[in-house]
Amino acid sequence: MILKDRWLHFARKHPKKLILFSLLLIAYYFCLPKQLFKVPTATVVESRQGTLIGAKIADDGQWRFPVVDSVPKKFETCLLQFEDGHFYHHFGFNPVSMAKAIRSNFAAGKTVRGGSTLTQQLIRLSRNKNRSYFEKFIELILATRLELRHSKEDILKLYASHAPFGGNVVGLDVASWRYFGLQAHQLSWAESATLAVLPNAPSLIYPGKNQQRLLDKRNRLLQKLLTKKYIDSTTYHLALLEELPQKPYPLPKTAPHLTAQIAKNAHGQRVRTALDENLQRNVNAIVQKHHLRLLQNQVHNAAVLVLDVNTREVRSYVGNTQTTKENQKDVDMVRANRSTGSTVKPLLYAAMLDAGELLPDMLVADVPTQIAGYTPENFSEEYSGAVKAKNALARSLNIPAVRLLQSYGLAKFRDQLDVFELGGLNKSADHYGLTLILGGAESNLWDLCKTYANLASTLNHFNTTSSEYFSREFTEPTFLKEGVDFGEKSVEKTVFDAASIYLTFEAMKEVNRPEGNESWEFYDSSKEIAWKTGTSFGNKDAWAIGVTAAYVVGVWVGNADGEGRPNVSGVTSAAPILFDVFDVLPRSEWFQKPFDEFVAIDVCAKSGYLATAICPKTSITIPKKENYVKECHYHQMVQLDAQKQFRVNSSCVDLSTAVSSSWFLLPPLMEFYYKRTHPNYKPLPPFRNDCKSTNSPPMEFIYPKNGSRISLTKNFKGEKNEMVLKLAHAKPETEVYWYLDDRFILQTKDFHEIGLIPGLGRHKITVVDALGNELNVTITID
Repeated sequence: MILKDRWLHFARKHPKKLILFSLLLIAYYFCLPKQLFKVPTATVVESRQGTLIGAKIADDGQWRFPVVDSVPKKFETCLLQFEDGHFYHHFGFNPVSMAKAIRSNFAAGKTVRGGSTLTQQLIRLSRNKNRSYFEKFIELILATRLELRHSKEDILKLYASHAPFGGNVVGLDVASWRYFGLQAHQLSWAESATLAVLPNAPSLIYPGKNQQRLLDKRNRLLQKLLTKKYIDSTTYHLALLEELPQKPYPLPKTAPHLTAQIAKNAHGQRVRTALDENLQRNVNAIVQKHHLRLLQNQVHNAAVLVLDVNTREVRSYVGNTQTTKENQKDVDMVRANRSTGSTVKPLLYAAMLDAGELLPDMLVADVPTQIAGYTPENFSEEYSGAVKAKNALARSLNIPAVRLLQSYGLAKFRDQLDVFELGGLNKSADHYGLTLILGGAESNLWDLCKTYANLASTLNHFNTTSSEYFSREFTEPTFLKEGVDFGEKSVEKTVFDAASIYLTFEAMKEVNRPEGNESWEFYDSSKEIAWKTGTSFGNKDAWAIGVTAAYVVGVWVGNADGEGRPNVSGVTSAAPILFDVFDVLPRSEWFQKPFDEFVAIDVCAKSGYLATAICPKTSITIPKKENYVKECHYHQMVQLDAQKQFRVNSSCVDLSTAVSSSWFLLPPLMEFYYKRTHPNYKPLPPFRNDCKSTNSPPMEFIYPKNGSRISLTKNFKGEKNEMVLKLAHAKPETEVYWYLDDRFILQTKDFHEIGLIPGLGRHKITVVDALGNELNVTITID
């Protein structure tokens, strides 16, 4: 009460002094800027282990990292013993040190000693003003204010982050990398002492200059540490033997393209990523090794991306090879849109399984095909006649894929692809046409890996929950060490059901591996991997994407400028890198089968279609949904004679004496190619000579198809090349007679192929076999 009265009495008696004091107090409170340093900082990218993997210099050309989160104890001890031994005991300035400095400088007639505390030095660094006694007074005031605002630990961190260390090196973190190639906490006593004396005279660090002065200052500090028992005698003498840095070390560039990518969105920040440093270094080495091999074929660029399926975190990111600027080493090929090749074929396979329009063992035609003027070709330029759908995917056959896409619906599949948000795929179905499934569209390694990671994660989540899906399963991967939000659980599938995904991965697992890995299934140590390759038109892009329950690995190989090279393919160029990367990844188990999403059915053992009464049956499990696959139409009942050598009918025998048999029979064109690789295939027996044939026509044109418009190519001499006509016959040994515009041309037997050079215009080609069967097509020569 008495104190209050005194204050009131003072206020009434000295109002001007009170106002002045209040103003000074307010000025003191606000004298220190909220942000002490308003300077740009470098973008710093760290691995999940906290190690530096890349950095981008600050906008002002200085290597200045964001403020450190801690100061290593060795460096703190060295710094305080050299600059401010009473740091933890003063309140911003040290009157004793200041008095000693004034006395020494006055006696010497020049500045020989400084009396500033570390806090005052920090203020000076932030203000960057010319040195004067008035400026010293301002620094003193601001230093006391800084001590009131921040803890001693924060002041140390600010100083360690903004102290100059010579040249364009600012801050302890950068200095430890540039001068010793180490993280700050890895520095020895000698190295810490070297850096502790540098902010006092940063010019001493220039290589080849002032080495003795710097050495003397360092050693005096080490002697002081010994005297004060911060280090023992052994440590001291070993520290004296350590050499000074002779040249600056380059900062790590373990993931330069990832660093550039992060700098776009987190400019000037310190970012802790999910990258595994050891894995990143291993993948860099793998890419470099294969780059040397690829250079022999003048292939300069490659990229690798590794995703963690369960967290969707990026584990490794190699955007390009260590090639030259002329070969576009700075282009991030993980993000570059390129022709997809065959990498989207598994998505069609999964979509058709999910829609109930496909069964894994269902036969798909693999024959010469022309659809609306489009003639797809297999990579091998060979045909299988008929192939199981799962084998067509495993072998990456183009013709079955195109036929399946046409059957499923081009527009429907194109719309489904929007769910995956594939960058570069932004045109309509009409623009791409059926080439969509063979690389007619573009996308990038990031989005393709994301898509396969989403599929794998869908399957994992279904098996680890109560047979449920997540609403945000198809989400973007993350660079950060935090995972992603998969949303709410639901019994409704996100895109494809778990069973369809599982069957797709099972088919992809059977892909023939590259040289050296062909017999992987016979080794217990081998990893089960679902993988797919792709090769774009003109051998410009080679892809390989592999999936396990834990990881997705994607590889792209080619030339960034789009130049194609011979022998560049997914299997020979990209797949070897893929399997080398999987070799350095931890082993993961194969996907669990989602039994709740399967149902058992009987299918034809030969055709894979739904079984009929006359089919040999086998039981398989398929996705549990309404099925739109047709019944088998490749089996038919035939009547045979008692010896089962010939077919018979009612025109020659009493059918009650005939032997009824179910026969697996393919159409002539499919049969023509199928029996080449299936020696156990049995063509339909001929009718006995005394029986009238009721069979469907046994012939079919392989080339050309009816209504085709054809342009004849020319050779180097300018002469037109022959058009080769091909015919499939159920009985190749039968003689066939060829006619052009009703004029006899040639007779063939066993191999039904002829060469012609028709004139321009419309022509009719007719064939008649020795049994009287006739077939004709009409073509137009342009």
